[in-house]
Amino acid sequence: MLTISIDKAVLLRFSHVDYRSHQKFHRINATWKRDSKSSHPRKMEELSVEIPTQTIPHCEPSKHPDLQFDRLQPSDEDLDQEKKLEFGQFVAREAALDEEYWTAAWLRAESHWEERKNDRFAESNKRKFADQEFNAIKRRTKGQQRQTCTCIITVKKDTKNVKRTVVKSVVGTLDLSIRYLLDGETFPGERVKAPLFCSTNRTQSSKYGYISNLCVAKAARRQGIASNMLQFAIRSAMLNANVEQIYVHVDRKNKPAQELYRKMGFEIIEMANSQLSEEQTYLLCFKT
Repeated sequence: MLTISIDKAVLLRFSHVDYRSHQKFHRINATWKRDSKSSHPRKMEELSVEIPTQTIPHCEPSKHPDLQFDRLQPSDEDLDQEKKLEFGQFVAREAALDEEYWTAAWLRAESHWEERKNDRFAESNKRKFADQEFNAIKRRTKGQQRQTCTCIITVKKDTKNVKRTVVKSVVGTLDLSIRYLLDGETFPGERVKAPLFCSTNRTQSSKYGYISNLCVAKAARRQGIASNMLQFAIRSAMLNANVEQIYVHVDRKNKPAQELYRKMGFEIIEMANSQLSEEQTYLLCFKT
């Protein structure tokens, strides 16, 4: 009879971030020996078992040498206490670090390629997508596209005995932009007969909020993260930008997302349906 016993000195060990691989492992060391009744001589060997666990963001260090992937998430003392929303074991707030921007970009890449796991180039494409989105987030949040944009994230709270790194704490993200309607528009993207020189109507009544890129890590779903991020985004748009309308585009096939937005108070803009039919999206609006 073959029995297996775990070595007393065994510890559960996490592998360090490996930029060549996109899996991390639990490694368990064990010894085995044959039953004493066996006629074969006793043998002692070490057995190393590696069990794959959930992937975490990875990045080519040569592309972003300034990013510190072992960096701990900011403490409460480092953050503006009024610009966050606590719920359960999570906190929704504005992203403050480049590492948080990159992790948000990786979550979006994971979400984008979630249904195409069997694609042989999925991992490579996710890395490219994440790098492009990381750079895009930084441009948007710095106002380089003539609009105010905020990257909102949800992070796990630290506990007394557990301090998490940024890449292991960010579980949700979305973008909140403050924009203005063009002359003649009554909703974003409306096809109107524009004048020869179309301009942005920068008045208070034409200002609106726009939500995009909402996604939640697969392992953290069904815990109210999406709805609380939306609540935080709506509150931020109302208090900081004094907007009266907030818009979002939703895929017509994404019924769960449509239901989420309806529960939050968003309504479909019927006038936009015919114009967006070719794009297979609905335009929804929340009025404050």
